[in-house]
Amino acid sequence: MEAFAIHPLTLETFGIALLGYLGFVAALFVAARFLPGRMLRGFPQKDGTRQLYRINGMSLWVLTHMVVIAGTIHCGLTLTPLLEHFWALFMAANAVSVIGSLWLWLRAKPTEEERTTGFGGARSFWMGRELNPQFGGVDLKTFAYQPSLIGLWLLILAFGYAQFEQLGTLTPQMLLFQLFWWLYLTTHYVFEDGILSMWDIIAERFGFMLVWGDLAVVPFFYSIGGWALVSLCEPISPVSALALVVLFVGGLWIFREANAQKHRFKRDRDRPIWGQAPRLVGGRLLISGWWGIGRKLNYTGEICVYLAIALTAGSVSWVPYLVVVWLCILLPQRAYRDEVRCRAKYGELWDEYCKHARFRMIPFIY
Repeated sequence: MEAFAIHPLTLETFGIALLGYLGFVAALFVAARFLPGRMLRGFPQKDGTRQLYRINGMSLWVLTHMVVIAGTIHCGLTLTPLLEHFWALFMAANAVSVIGSLWLWLRAKPTEEERTTGFGGARSFWMGRELNPQFGGVDLKTFAYQPSLIGLWLLILAFGYAQFEQLGTLTPQMLLFQLFWWLYLTTHYVFEDGILSMWDIIAERFGFMLVWGDLAVVPFFYSIGGWALVSLCEPISPVSALALVVLFVGGLWIFREANAQKHRFKRDRDRPIWGQAPRLVGGRLLISGWWGIGRKLNYTGEICVYLAIALTAGSVSWVPYLVVVWLCILLPQRAYRDEVRCRAKYGELWDEYCKHARFRMIPFIY
């Protein structure tokens, strides 16, 4: 018998969830405004400017753990209500995404497309009007990662709380589920400055697409594997657990290291990669490290990470694999769009680069 029951979505539960979700985002915003962090210049944007960012996500990550641990030990805190009100919280996150995106859209000047054609209002709402919206001294685009990833972690933890309250222990696969997610998110904050070299930070305006993806899709969709695990009592075999650890660690290493190599190269073109000076094509395109093996192996590593997480549930449900399927559609399509953009930018130099980094995502196959 389950230790919790999912509450139906009603106006009352939605109202409570909305207040709770707004309080969560507000608390993170205040903390992001005042907690210490490194002040770093971003990479040149389309107009040549370099935005100044406060990178203090690790402070928020540590503070979240302190609050949860202290609340659990001293106040009997449980996160199971996050699952009981899952659908109400999901709808609240969607509502905040719509209202927040509308506020961002209305406060900014119309885009060039809107001014010249008279159309594009719906597109500018989806894509956004401002590149670097600020509020209260906080960059909103980089801040959106905090309720996204910390919200995801709290939902992941909630599955662990719920299973412990139900079974009095955590199964090996639930422990792996928790550990994998903790390592994945902790390494994000260790290398948090890497987000400054990401395309969405440098070039994409902040609209509904990014807001909704951060606030609703990531925490509530990416955590769904926990539903298959919370009541799964049959323990995973040691051999299977070891295989999942190998898959996860390998994927995480490729994903984080490939991204870090690219980020460090953009910051310092002379910094060694794998103990050697970076090799370049045409003095511009990196072909050292993972970037000399494949053009998007960081995406391959990311898919391996999420596959390992999904496999903690074995074959009891297809639900955990929805995230993997989603990424197997999204990331190859994104890799293709990146290559179209790079070929237009670099021309024949890109063709020369592809002769060195022959594979896109899977060596000798794709």
